[in-house]
Amino acid sequence: MTTPDINSDYFLLDEELTDGERALRDKVRAYAEAEILPIINDYWERAEFPTELLPGLAQLGIIGSTIEGYGCPGLSRRASGVVSREIARADGSVNTYIGVHSSLGMGSINMLGSDEQKQRWLPAMAKLEKTGAFALTEPEHGSDSVALETSARRDGDSYILNGHKRWIGNGDAADVVVIFARDEADAKVKAFMMEKNDDGAYPQGYSPTVITGKMGKRAILQSDIVIENLRIPAVNRLEHCESFHDVSRVLTATRGGAAWEAVGHGMAAYEIAATYALERKQFGRPIASFQLVQNKLANMLSELTAMQLMCYRMTDLAESGRLTGAMASMVKMANAQKGKWICSEARDILAGNGVLLERHIARHLTDMDIVSTYEGTDSIQSLLVGRDITGISAFK
Repeated sequence: MTTPDINSDYFLLDEELTDGERALRDKVRAYAEAEILPIINDYWERAEFPTELLPGLAQLGIIGSTIEGYGCPGLSRRASGVVSREIARADGSVNTYIGVHSSLGMGSINMLGSDEQKQRWLPAMAKLEKTGAFALTEPEHGSDSVALETSARRDGDSYILNGHKRWIGNGDAADVVVIFARDEADAKVKAFMMEKNDDGAYPQGYSPTVITGKMGKRAILQSDIVIENLRIPAVNRLEHCESFHDVSRVLTATRGGAAWEAVGHGMAAYEIAATYALERKQFGRPIASFQLVQNKLANMLSELTAMQLMCYRMTDLAESGRLTGAMASMVKMANAQKGKWICSEARDILAGNGVLLERHIARHLTDMDIVSTYEGTDSIQSLLVGRDITGISAFK
């Protein structure tokens, strides 16, 4: 019997890619398989980020994603999604690092900063000469981040910030951190760029502590950050962030990245499970020959294909300016749910071997569980869609 090729693009959707997008897909996939996969399990188990990957990631030409100018690649939304998919297909922690730095950090500067501020920070960040972080979430404000309590008070040519941030990816190492705080003058949420000192130390008043004991996304370090009388120059306030509405624009623009990441985890889990089923023999024959396993694989591929279709349609709507926040929420919600289920089914097919990091499924399964939580839990996304359906907000 000839072993069939495992095809996770069952509806041949990647045929819709342009030649340039396909070449980018192949370049990122080759890098991920050659550079990320061989080392990531060790970093994941030690809960350390593989900084050795940064030079190679910079050379891929993907940092800055859809941003045009300032040394950024100006990718199409579809190309950006495929990049997230391919990196996540290897590892979710590395993809989250890129998302935090490129989409949230650089994206905030691009959407909310002045031309001078963009020129000041984006070129170095595009080369990964400087790394970024996005400090929005607080210990008491995750899903209701609109109620954030970190404060900012104008003091001459500076602002004084006080508060507490939590779950901030790269918050312990970033060269520049976008901190969102409520301006005491008008109670509106503003964005402030905190920079490391020339000696590489953080300014007084910024105290990050890496959160330990995580079950997933172990190779991306997230911090609990205490902010006490942190002085930030007034010129570092992002000029076009005037309220939480502006923050929401950034979050809506990046939510699609989480949906594409879910596709990457789903592709990896399906491919690993299908390959394993053809190789693993029990009762004298491959487990792929059993009806229950074939049923699982068929349903996994069906759900994966639905995820891919939603992502492709989402990027088409975004390119034409018709993607709404509720649409993005639906895709993130659906793909997170389906991605978790696919990874769980893959773990079941591998049985005991699925526990081992060397099989990669355990990492994808726990990382996918985290994806369903960040950038809005499934429950919150469902309420955003529900509000759009009924015209009634369930948040109040």
